[in-house]
Amino acid sequence: MATINTRGVILGGLAAGLVINVSEYVLNEPVLGAQIAAAMSDHNLAPIGGGAIAVFLLYGFALGIALVWLYAAIRPRFGAGPKTAAVAGLVAWFLAYFTASLNMGVIGLLPAPPLLVGLIWGLAELILAAVVGARVYTEAPVLT
Repeated sequence: MATINTRGVILGGLAAGLVINVSEYVLNEPVLGAQIAAAMSDHNLAPIGGGAIAVFLLYGFALGIALVWLYAAIRPRFGAGPKTAAVAGLVAWFLAYFTASLNMGVIGLLPAPPLLVGLIWGLAELILAAVVGARVYTEAPVLT
């Protein structure tokens, strides 16, 4: 069994993280920006500022790296390629996006329509990010 190529995970993860960060910007500014701002205001919370955005950017890259690591980990069992990447994306979506959205919905932080848009968007986003990251990832050559 091949070992996980750490360099490949990082490079593929950074590519996946770039997809995540660009997608999240589009979702949270032009698509849902006004609804998110209204929800923040409704809860007497300050608008999202530069510090939070920096954390979100770092999180996007960290999630991309974790996503490609997951792909590399399940690749020996499921085989290389976009189907396995999609499985990794689905698992990451459930663990990172679905559970967080469920929590925000239960406590009433965001109304259902933007949460559902975010969930659907996030599923497509993480599957695409996983496919991009998997395309960059390669197994380390085995030296004999």
